[in-house]
Amino acid sequence: MTPPPDGPLSDEADAGLLGPGWADSPAASATSDVAYLRALLDAEAALTRAQAALGLAPAQAAEAVTRAADPARFCPSALARRARGGGNPVIPLVEDLTRAVGEEYGPYVHRGATSQDIMDTATMLVAVRTLDLVLADLDRVGEALARSAAEHRGTVMPGRTLTQHAVPTTFGLKAAGWRSLVLDARDRIARVRDTLPVQLGGAAGTLAAFSAYGAEDATALVAAYARELGLCEPLLPWHTLRTPIADLAGCLAFAVGALGKVAVDVLVLSRTEIAELAEGGGGGSSAMPHKTNPVRSTLIAAAARRAPQLAATLYGSLAAEDERPPGAWHAEWEPLRELLRLVGGAARDAVELTEGLRVDADAMRAHLHLTRGLIVSERLSAELAPVLGRARAKALLTELARRSFTEGRGLGELLAEQPESQGVDLDELTDPARYEGAAAALTDRALERR
Repeated sequence: MTPPPDGPLSDEADAGLLGPGWADSPAASATSDVAYLRALLDAEAALTRAQAALGLAPAQAAEAVTRAADPARFCPSALARRARGGGNPVIPLVEDLTRAVGEEYGPYVHRGATSQDIMDTATMLVAVRTLDLVLADLDRVGEALARSAAEHRGTVMPGRTLTQHAVPTTFGLKAAGWRSLVLDARDRIARVRDTLPVQLGGAAGTLAAFSAYGAEDATALVAAYARELGLCEPLLPWHTLRTPIADLAGCLAFAVGALGKVAVDVLVLSRTEIAELAEGGGGGSSAMPHKTNPVRSTLIAAAARRAPQLAATLYGSLAAEDERPPGAWHAEWEPLRELLRLVGGAARDAVELTEGLRVDADAMRAHLHLTRGLIVSERLSAELAPVLGRARAKALLTELARRSFTEGRGLGELLAEQPESQGVDLDELTDPARYEGAAAALTDRALERR
């Protein structure tokens, strides 16, 4: 049904019908139209309070603007439609907020600022509020993976390279590696979160209007504005110096990719014919009652495939001409919000995935023998080289590997028939569980990180 011209859009317009990876997540609420509206109003009210703190506006004006800046008094859908006129939602919002404040103090709304000041500052507020939620989830993911790594420190499994069994590894080391990536993502996000700045520069980044309104030191207003909002004070106005946006693009895309690594490994190892891992609560199929699909991993993997292209759009906006670009700045809004939603949803799903992950150690152990001992051919090559010579050892093992495939016999059995192997402890050398290298030590080392 088409909404009435002046009526609100239905809830479904921002519900994430096609975004199950982020729908109903804390990040979805933190990046909704209402959340953005709240951030825009917070930015406007904080500006008036900062001016009042420096004697550039009456205290009553700051109180009036703060009181009027209630999201419940404004309609996001109406603002969205009216934003077409000026190309951004700040212009109609300032009109409505000024009217709500009233004739006496309305002139202090948005005084000296430009639309981009408010839009950029609100974007930083939305980012900070969303990243706080993401960081909490990443901490939970890290804790769950630490438990898995410690529990399975000695659980030997096939290491796979280019889809094939290579040499043995341990699930503990794999989980520790996942955790290392997640902690890398957490640390990058935390660093960026702690540096996100307000934006205040006026029409062309010179702060000239604030001086015209009586500021002796307009740069002091930027510091006061930052204090009001709990954001950082930038060295310069950044209308066309988009470092904060680029920093967000990088840390968010990395975080989704880090969680994507966990997801794609789980997807591979939960295949029916492998079944070394399983999600704790999989999803069903609309057509096949027997299926329990790895839905959490699937949604995280989907997010990881989308994030790089969204980040690329944000990086492309670094080339922003003049003192305010036409198009480059506008191109950032939706990709950045989508990135925030993707990482928020992926982190939410990763908590469920890692806290409920089921590990089948017996299946891992059984799969070590699928190649009839070939998984330890690297070790045998190293052990036999001093006895037979490097070239002869390689040629012998290559021939025996071929025979193992064609005759269906184990490498150890074939090797035992060779005169050159007499006196060699083949039971020890062909046991995959005894060739996990420094996996346990590496796992312990990784778990020392906090």
